[in-house]
Amino acid sequence: MKLRTVVRDCLFLNWALPVEGLPEPPAPLRYQRHAWQGRDHVFASALLFHHDAVRWSAFPLLRVGYPQLNVRLYVLDDDGVPSVLFQRELMPAWVAPGVRLVSHHPAASARLDFPRPSREAGAGSWSWRAERGGTLTVRAWVHSPAFGEGPRLGSWDETVRYFQERPRGYAVQGGALHRVEASHPPVEGVWPLAAEVVGGDSLLRRLLPFAPGLQSPPHPPPPHPSHPTLPAPQDGDGHLPALHSSWLCPEMPFSFVFDLVPRVHPVVQRLPHPAAGRISSPALLGESPQPAAPALAQGAQGVQGAPGLQEVEGVQRVQPGRQMPARRVQGAELAAGAGVLASAA
Repeated sequence: MKLRTVVRDCLFLNWALPVEGLPEPPAPLRYQRHAWQGRDHVFASALLFHHDAVRWSAFPLLRVGYPQLNVRLYVLDDDGVPSVLFQRELMPAWVAPGVRLVSHHPAASARLDFPRPSREAGAGSWSWRAERGGTLTVRAWVHSPAFGEGPRLGSWDETVRYFQERPRGYAVQGGALHRVEASHPPVEGVWPLAAEVVGGDSLLRRLLPFAPGLQSPPHPPPPHPSHPTLPAPQDGDGHLPALHSSWLCPEMPFSFVFDLVPRVHPVVQRLPHPAAGRISSPALLGESPQPAAPALAQGAQGVQGAPGLQEVEGVQRVQPGRQMPARRVQGAELAAGAGVLASAA
């Protein structure tokens, strides 16, 4: 099944979490670690965005769209490819069952109220709100490129590339590890933002598998000479560290192929790899990972200011555990297909 979509107004919120506060990732994944203030840290992100103009090649005139929130951790897979491990994907109730059926991702229904900053460029700030057994309210405004609490990953552009150039995504569902392969054109025109959690972060604390009481040291490092620090407060009620960085991508087009009958990897917990996933700043040490397949060779090469984006054909494969009857899948695949794009956002 071939789908195309455009992800719009995607808010990135990034935290650095001490690795000892996180559960072991499912094999063969390992955390991408970064040393900071004498401890290893792993990055986690919450992405809040709109899927817009989701199109199925069989019905090019039929388009759907919806908001989504996903939470992910940053890992390396058995090939050493920078990837993401999805913790949860929240979306409207009418699309969540189809995403679970077709993609085998941890999709759940929620009430999402997200703004459209690209259509309200003159606003002083914007607010995002999500509700599912708890609330998350975020306020953000345009700010000069800045870093908060956590390891440094190089320049601002290098930091953005670290989080966005992730050709593979993984999710655990039904006792199996499922993989998505994705590619997208270079992301242009990223807006640096300052952001804060206001009015409650209980939902976020439920979505991130981070043990209480293990937050990073309370005093942030001195500011980098070329980048100011983010303003405080950043961290809701103090359970999570302050934000490391935040920005908004106004537009990211995708094109992908969705495989209905892929293989699965059994989820086997194993002992941690003390050094295998550790990477010192700058995060990638100037070494670009080898692409997983020729179809991924067109991956993003950085953040540039030139206007305009071009759609690039990419390939995604999702690997559920067993073949599903065609009649059962056909009704849900249109609404669900966009859910597997979260790894590329």
